[in-house]
Amino acid sequence: MRIAIGGFQHESHSFAPLPAGWAQFKQPGGFPALQHSVTLLDALRPTSLPAAGAIAVAEEQGIAIAPLAWAMANPAGPVTREAFERISALMVAALSDALEEGPIDGVYLELHGAAASDDFLDAEGELLRRVRAVVGADVPIAASLDPHANKTIAMVQHSDVLVPYRTYPHVDQKATGALATQLLLRMIRDGRRPAKVFRELDFWTPLPGQCTMVGPMAEVMAERARLETMPGVWELGFCFGFPYVDFPGCGMAIAAYADTEAEADAAADALARFIVAKETDFALGVVPAGEGVARAIASRDPQRPVVLADTQDNPGGGGHGDTTGLLAELIRQDAQGAVLAPMNDAEAAAAFHAAGEGAEVTLDLGGKSDGAPLRVTALVEKLSDGKFILSGPMGKGNPADLGPSALIRVAPGVRVVVVSRKMQAHDQEVFRFLGVEPAEQKIVAVKSSVHFRAHFQPIASEVIVVTAPGPVVADPAVLPFTNLRPGLRLRPGDNRRTA
Repeated sequence: MRIAIGGFQHESHSFAPLPAGWAQFKQPGGFPALQHSVTLLDALRPTSLPAAGAIAVAEEQGIAIAPLAWAMANPAGPVTREAFERISALMVAALSDALEEGPIDGVYLELHGAAASDDFLDAEGELLRRVRAVVGADVPIAASLDPHANKTIAMVQHSDVLVPYRTYPHVDQKATGALATQLLLRMIRDGRRPAKVFRELDFWTPLPGQCTMVGPMAEVMAERARLETMPGVWELGFCFGFPYVDFPGCGMAIAAYADTEAEADAAADALARFIVAKETDFALGVVPAGEGVARAIASRDPQRPVVLADTQDNPGGGGHGDTTGLLAELIRQDAQGAVLAPMNDAEAAAAFHAAGEGAEVTLDLGGKSDGAPLRVTALVEKLSDGKFILSGPMGKGNPADLGPSALIRVAPGVRVVVVSRKMQAHDQEVFRFLGVEPAEQKIVAVKSSVHFRAHFQPIASEVIVVTAPGPVVADPAVLPFTNLRPGLRLRPGDNRRTA
């Protein structure tokens, strides 16, 4: 038996200030670089990515692997035409070469599910169409998805099973890749495919309401797990949606796979009913940055830090990681024992490196994406090349390369980790690589919406999600959408629908 393994991951924000180009896939911050077939297995095997789970299952069972290509870029604006076509060409060419060497019994792809390109608003649907065209109808295709996928009918039609992660923060990526591969092998060995059904829900929920560590999503995922034990069910995949992509497929969706269509229908309908009954519970609150900083300063717990999440500049949702609203509040309110990470500003990082440790530098920090930098006089405390290995539940083993980086002090009680490539602060190593131990701080400010909770919530006395200016708006309904499907409600519990 021989299976092909490849991957393409991007989460595209239609209104983000900067696109995802070829360079962002070649060297993303916090993830492995773009991999060709000759390097894919060795590069991904030690990581926590879904493809690592697929590789492990195949190698444990003595199954030959035909590596394709793998590429990931941090969330941003839509993928450029050049980047999508080059990555797709690499994938399809490697698949064609593998077929020249011998039969391919199945294909596993690590996908995100919320990618949009200049030409294809459903980029994964298009990529799956191309892969299907090459291997033909008789070869099963399985893919893992991020649960923030905007799962579409095209994605379901051009594949045989789609398996989203069960968690947000995504601590089960490797396990999901393994599960998708096990289902692929089941199809190959049994010589049959499951029946599949697709359901779109008619409301969506903002990112903070999607966290599976708390209700209501924790209850939804528990019910999903229970329903998956129904007779005949292979996989009951629920995708929360990424509510920043302006196309008709944007939103929450379910794809159920079972021995029969009736069994798949029953499972999908039962889960949909449960989610709809929880609708109003998804409207979770956030607070303005000024209020959050004041609460953090007033904290009386000397043993554990308050964690502030700068949700609207989340690099994991399309933010550039360089807005300064929260930092300005920390300085304005004279916060003590505060550190913020990571501030993405390659020009500032270069200036700090040129000045050296111990130097004092005055410059405009951040604001490259929105034109609103913050003038600071910074003491350069420590410099780094930005290379380290992640250790947290979500990314353990993944290599990070954030380029020239610096720890600076911009006020008596406020420090900032400045990097040259953006990365979401979902791992404590984004502080530690510059000598800062998060648990020993009074206030830890992170550029993130939810992923930070996996590694930071256990050390926190309190978690406060705050809003400062940024593109990953806490209420995506305020964005100027024009292409959403009719009848979609943009806020949980709101009866207003798109026309």
